[in-house]
Amino acid sequence: MKIIFIVLTLFVSFDTFAQTSDTTKFDGVNWVAPYTLTFPKGWDYERFLIPIEFATQIPYKGIEDIRFTPGWGNVKTDEYWTYAFLWYLDDIQKTNSRTVENNLKAYYTGLVGRNIVKRKIPADKLVTVKTEIKKVKTDKGDLKTFRGTIYMLDYMEQKPITLNCIIHLTNCNENKKTFIFYEISPKPLIDDVWQKLNQLWTNFNCAKNIDVQ
Repeated sequence: MKIIFIVLTLFVSFDTFAQTSDTTKFDGVNWVAPYTLTFPKGWDYERFLIPIEFATQIPYKGIEDIRFTPGWGNVKTDEYWTYAFLWYLDDIQKTNSRTVENNLKAYYTGLVGRNIVKRKIPADKLVTVKTEIKKVKTDKGDLKTFRGTIYMLDYMEQKPITLNCIIHLTNCNENKKTFIFYEISPKPLIDDVWQKLNQLWTNFNCAKNIDVQ
């Protein structure tokens, strides 16, 4: 029953994050990841193919694997817009702060764009997505670590929002895969919600799949 409820919740609640409608190519619910990215109790997930349908200019192939906090879609909670997503990418990708900045700008511009008609957002509420990303001291286990902000329209509340982000880059040389992990929240980096997001990456294993459901 729990699995059925989660699946139904994903289809009803997270349609705005859908990146491809071609379900014949990829079954995100039943796909078995060749890595470990845990599912904390009460969190939900979603998986889609890359290239991303709403951001085709991002030049990667792979899978996006998302983890939503229980309150990510509820403005009354401390977890509003707090979530994380992993890009599991083919090949060893060269990445710098400008690359991350441009990819996130394309990603969130497309994400907002696909919600304009659906949510009947008037033109005078739209804002240009702005991203600022800098390379910072490399976290343990990372090849590179970045931090920055994403300024965008919160299409759920229809007003501007600034999301803070931490980005981790690593790879598995033995199978020529790149992993880029994005932690996202409007909360300041000293807030407790970041401990929850950071724990996902702390527990991450790029080569070993563990049944955590």
